[in-house]
Amino acid sequence: MFDVITIGSATLDAFIETDAANIVSVCSINTKRDFMAYPYGAKIEIDKFDFKTGGGGINTATNFSTLGLKTSTIVKIGNEFQGQNIIKTLKHFGVDLSNVIQSKEYQTGFSIILTSFQGDRTVLAYRGANAKLDLQDINFEDIKNSKWLYLAPLNGNSTKILDNIARFAEENNVKMAINLGTSSIKQGREHLQLVLETAEVVILNKEEASMLTGIEVRPDTKTEKFSDDVIHPDIIKMLKEINKGKTKITIVTDGKNGVYAYDGIRFYHCDEFPATVVSTLGAGDAFSSTFVAAFEKTGGDMDKSLKYASVTAASVVENFGAQCGFLTFEQIESRLSEHPEFEVYACCCA
Repeated sequence: MFDVITIGSATLDAFIETDAANIVSVCSINTKRDFMAYPYGAKIEIDKFDFKTGGGGINTATNFSTLGLKTSTIVKIGNEFQGQNIIKTLKHFGVDLSNVIQSKEYQTGFSIILTSFQGDRTVLAYRGANAKLDLQDINFEDIKNSKWLYLAPLNGNSTKILDNIARFAEENNVKMAINLGTSSIKQGREHLQLVLETAEVVILNKEEASMLTGIEVRPDTKTEKFSDDVIHPDIIKMLKEINKGKTKITIVTDGKNGVYAYDGIRFYHCDEFPATVVSTLGAGDAFSSTFVAAFEKTGGDMDKSLKYASVTAASVVENFGAQCGFLTFEQIESRLSEHPEFEVYACCCA
């Protein structure tokens, strides 16, 4: 029996860092977007280069295992050196390998991560075997005997298995958390209705939440006061709209602005935990998996779960690589003790 099984992507990531990256902001009446730009037709000098394993299925599985949970992962990879590197990583973190599918037909997913001087990144992704996960690859017996099922973003044909997995988890009383990705959201809310109705935890970043709900966070809208903190009314609308699907806990992450959550009764806001940002890649996976692990460990304590998740995410962004900076629960508590001022704000809003 596993504490958690993750399902998602597995990639070999090439990290490229150069100070030549420019951040260009484009504003309209209701929106503001940032773009990473390079001189057209130029040859750009690279300041730092590295290979690391990544992907939502791998990042979350290795973090769950670091936190002491007995973990397995369902991912699809190739037989080439990229796939062997992923196997090596999973072994290093003590993740069970019995549900890893090695394909002779498809190549392992590959990503190029372009990192800016601000620590943010743009990802060029080749999906490969990640887009070819199907029902025959899923060990439903292991899922049935697991406490939690964690669904990382799926893409391509792999998104077609969501309903079957969600239905099976619900019928067998397996708690499910899902980090929705853009590939699934682009197919429309109706495609995600069953997932939203059956998941214990749904996690999105602000851009994904906007795409799912059609609600833009307007820069000219006054914020509303609750407790000692401030939350944007459009964020409140987003959380309520997502929660309409009967999701038990909805979480929207917002980078340096922290994270917002809603459990159907109370709204929560947790600031970003203090950190010196090196790379933001993997922060979302670290946050999501730590939240789920902490939620299980604490018996559903929202405050502690949000705090623990924020600490791990902050540790990951201080490192170059999605699986660097993971912490045990003891290490998380130690870091929290150094910042007694770090709090989660909550209230009941109409």
